[in-house]
Amino acid sequence: MNTPATPYGTLPPASTPSTRKPMSLPRLREMHASGEKITMLTAYDATFAAVADAAGVECILVGDSLGMVCQGLTSTVGVSLETMRHHTECVANGLRRSHGVAWLIGDLPFGTYHESREQALRNAIVLMQAGAHMVKLEGGGWTADTVRFLVERGVPVCAHLGLTPQTVHALGGYRVQGKTDESAAKLKREAHELQDAGAAMLVLEMVPSVLSATLTQTLNHCPTIGIGAGDGTAGQVLVLHDMLGMNLGKMPKFVRNFMEGTGSVRGAMEAYVQAVKNGSFPVNALHAW
Repeated sequence: MNTPATPYGTLPPASTPSTRKPMSLPRLREMHASGEKITMLTAYDATFAAVADAAGVECILVGDSLGMVCQGLTSTVGVSLETMRHHTECVANGLRRSHGVAWLIGDLPFGTYHESREQALRNAIVLMQAGAHMVKLEGGGWTADTVRFLVERGVPVCAHLGLTPQTVHALGGYRVQGKTDESAAKLKREAHELQDAGAAMLVLEMVPSVLSATLTQTLNHCPTIGIGAGDGTAGQVLVLHDMLGMNLGKMPKFVRNFMEGTGSVRGAMEAYVQAVKNGSFPVNALHAW
């Protein structure tokens, strides 16, 4: 059944259904096992989500980074659950209208899973009912118990270690994490605890490339998704606005402007997918530590 035409905001169709199957956890595990790189981008609305899906992006993250790129906040701390629910629903609607196949991840914002496991479940349900296939939460240590609680109740979880933007004030700024022997050992321990708790994916942000590669090789059941973590992770993620060269401040070291030489948003996204798949992005000497 064809989607009815609209006077504005017509969304691009996804690839022919026979060429792309809906993304799922088993499919992501297959990609990880075979060594195929996983691509992820953030998106916050229906149209950009549909374009990313049509460009071949496998995972779309409705990140709380929207607080900075959409709301103009100085950090992600001020993003509310209702804001995340709204944008998750927008992205899910865009994928649905365009017959998209991407795996959709929603960020649990600051303060929505810290009080108790039960609080985390209530708020994860809000994002899942808005259309998310998986929720993401930040940090290690105490979060492993929360991850296990969610997974046991049917909520797929993506963990996040390294630079965790929701706790940037506690970290002393946007700094590389895991540089010392002590901090690297802590990060390794927490990563394995999260995998053992059932986390199905793990974002590694601003982690030294050697450490990220080591973790990727030892985490057999939890694909790592890097952002500023080098080329040795199982996949890559970038903030949409950054990879399109649209930034309100200084462009992070780990970003490449994929709009250059492509001429269109979809072309930039397709170039990103190709570069991650063939290993030409990221380049450790330019984009990592």
